[in-house]
Amino acid sequence: MITTAQALDALQARADAARAADMASYHKVDRPYLGIAVPTLTELTREWRAETTLDERLELAAGLWTSNIHEARIAAAKLFEQARIRPDDTAVWALIAGWVEEFDAWAIADHAAIAGQKRLVADPSRLDEVEEWTTRPHMWSRRAALVMTLPWTKQNNPKPDELAARDRVLGWAALYAADHDWFIQKSVAWWLRDLSRHDPARTRAFLDAHGETMKPWAVREAMRHLDADSIGA
Repeated sequence: MITTAQALDALQARADAARAADMASYHKVDRPYLGIAVPTLTELTREWRAETTLDERLELAAGLWTSNIHEARIAAAKLFEQARIRPDDTAVWALIAGWVEEFDAWAIADHAAIAGQKRLVADPSRLDEVEEWTTRPHMWSRRAALVMTLPWTKQNNPKPDELAARDRVLGWAALYAADHDWFIQKSVAWWLRDLSRHDPARTRAFLDAHGETMKPWAVREAMRHLDADSIGA
């Protein structure tokens, strides 16, 4: 077993002060930065997963997240990036979902979202909880509802329940179309851009219905893989 203190020591041993200063300037969120590259965090967390039981990993992830260190929060999320966790009980999902209201920067939010995606695919009934995020005043929670559901943009031959989930999330995106916060518009564009590779018809239909309320740059991003002349045809 590796303790939170041991994990933090391992992170501190790999700190790069100059890189940390650059990261603090880039991310613009007031928290400690160590200047550790993501591949290094990936390697460390792979080792930690091998050394811990699920209960130990939950405790370690909670401790790393509570430290508020940029790299520690990313490492906490990376502890749960694998698709299969046995048993897939509610504890891992509850931990990840509990982090959402603390999201305040895209990098940490996106790494946590990858872990969340795995748990949503494992149990799509959790979309009921995610839907509640779409009306929160906290922008990062609303954004997380789309970023965590990106797997439903990617099925080439979706089953009926997967199509239902796809349409459900498109309904959330429709609510966001008139929200001109940059991160919200980016999340809508991201969802549609990825969807267009696998379901161009639904993407075109969404843009026909809601494109006029979106920011022009977000529409262009959503259309990146589509024939522009087909929109509104």
